[in-house]
Amino acid sequence: MRINFTETVLRDANQSLVATRMRLEELEPVLSEINKAGYYSVECWGGATFDSCLRFLDEDPWVRLRKMREKMPDAKLQMLLRGQNLLGYKHYPDDVVRKFVQRSVGNGIDIIRIFDALNDTRNIRVALEETVKCGALASAAISFSVSPVHSLENYVKTVRELESMGAGSICIKDMAGIMSPKQAYDLVKAIKESVKLPVIVHTHCTAGLAYMTCLKAAEAGADIIDTAVSCFSGGTSQPATETLYYALGELGFETDLNINAVKRVNDHFLPLRNEYFKSGLLDPVVLTTDSDCLNYQIPGGMLSNLISQLKMQNAMDKFADVLEETPKVREDLGYPPLVTPMSQMVGVQAVQNVLSGERYKNVGNEIKSYLRGEYGTAPGKINEEVRKKILGDEKPLEGRFAEMLPPLFDKTKAELGGKARSDEDVLSYIAFPTVAEKFFEKRLEREENITTYTIERID
Repeated sequence: MRINFTETVLRDANQSLVATRMRLEELEPVLSEINKAGYYSVECWGGATFDSCLRFLDEDPWVRLRKMREKMPDAKLQMLLRGQNLLGYKHYPDDVVRKFVQRSVGNGIDIIRIFDALNDTRNIRVALEETVKCGALASAAISFSVSPVHSLENYVKTVRELESMGAGSICIKDMAGIMSPKQAYDLVKAIKESVKLPVIVHTHCTAGLAYMTCLKAAEAGADIIDTAVSCFSGGTSQPATETLYYALGELGFETDLNINAVKRVNDHFLPLRNEYFKSGLLDPVVLTTDSDCLNYQIPGGMLSNLISQLKMQNAMDKFADVLEETPKVREDLGYPPLVTPMSQMVGVQAVQNVLSGERYKNVGNEIKSYLRGEYGTAPGKINEEVRKKILGDEKPLEGRFAEMLPPLFDKTKAELGGKARSDEDVLSYIAFPTVAEKFFEKRLEREENITTYTIERID
């Protein structure tokens, strides 16, 4: 028996525990060790890293990717892509999706894990096809959720569709850490019996189930599990790489891990974790076990951001109320899996409902777009009273929303002119216009300051 590991410390563990605030300068010294550690893949880009680089860290996410490619020449670099949402929070035209995939692969990505928040395969197809066309591996993910409308049969049906579309592997994406050991065993077994693709299991420790879940998934035939080095594991992050290596090894599973290199990776991150504790960036709350998430189903990255959001509004006393409101909002919206962007949308709406004192008094544009059908088909039935309160008599659209969007890349490139120095800059702007424009301005100011300083030194 063999099991492989995907290391998440550079992306999801970072996102789940410290809201993706880890800087490139903190990561760079250990990349050569990660390169030697024998991981199946290294998840290092995508998800919230792109937004965070531009918005909070004053870094170019494309430069970060190229640097990681340079320092990890032998590792398979993996990213997370939200299908038609890419790395933003809305749907983009097909030309933008294709260009983003092309440039991601061109800058060093080997594996693109592609998912849709609603498991609507129409929103995965274009990114998946382009990934295969570019020569990278398309790892298609199903967003795991528990609700009256999510069943083993429906998951298997979705997986078969993804295989027919050209997926190279299937990932069970349990973003909230709610998949029980039995559910994992049954689902992995059903998928392995239905398709001839490697199966990956991604979960979080939030509810305390993850180690048992990964063990049962391995016994059912899972090929790869997502883990994080021990000092960035647990809580809202993934289970520890070293612990599962030890436990599965005792049960006869073989791996390609160089456990000594993994230890050196952990030794690098341990003092960083301690610094994050001291600064308050790493809140001890996200490292605790919270079985209530089996009810509210908020994923790790969203939970840390939700805590941050309430702190900024001096409303942490409303935390329990928001957690209680979240599943109610989810039911009203037809039981969408709580994964980005749906987790943010549902979570923000729950906060608005609690803080305003009236449900759906304040509603964001994203929720309105969702109710119009712009994000795809809801897994279950949407509460018509809620839809009517928000949209009035407006009818939901028919068909795939992205097909109604005109091409955008070339138009935006022309409009940006000299502000965009590359296709990558154009894509950054399309994903986050205001944030990217500010980044371009700061970049130019830095360069001008360096030039001025150099001239003064010469004089």
